[in-house]
Amino acid sequence: MIYLIFAIFLAACFAAGSTGSLFPPGDWYDRLNKPRWTPPNWLFPVAWTTLYLCMAAAGARVAVSPGNGVAMALWALQIALNGLWTPVFFGLRRLRLGLMVLGGLWLSVAATLVALWQVDLIAGLLFIPYLTWVSVAAALNLSVLRLNGEEAR
Repeated sequence: MIYLIFAIFLAACFAAGSTGSLFPPGDWYDRLNKPRWTPPNWLFPVAWTTLYLCMAAAGARVAVSPGNGVAMALWALQIALNGLWTPVFFGLRRLRLGLMVLGGLWLSVAATLVALWQVDLIAGLLFIPYLTWVSVAAALNLSVLRLNGEEAR
């Protein structure tokens, strides 16, 4: 049963992640000024695949645990915000709005981590890399916004 639940959480993760293929970075993003520490392009799919596996495992572990209501609600919120950022940033090309979405995502991931941790220690630990990556993404979004001024909206 836990494998079926894991597969459902993984499907939710990859549904959110599919926005990357619907709204790819493209030439617009390539032309933007970016900080020297911008991760290489090959790292993004590797990182997100790893993170989605961890997120699905965390969700599946807590889904079968008692007292999981808040953690599951927060898990749903963070995956919704996760799926929203790419269309806002790459689709609409709204860097400021993207940063606001990332702020909400960061807060929801942090809250989810705490709620998961309270139900299952391992599930909480599985969200630490995700919070770290969202922190890097927020710093990158902010840097790109600052480096591109009005061109970035």
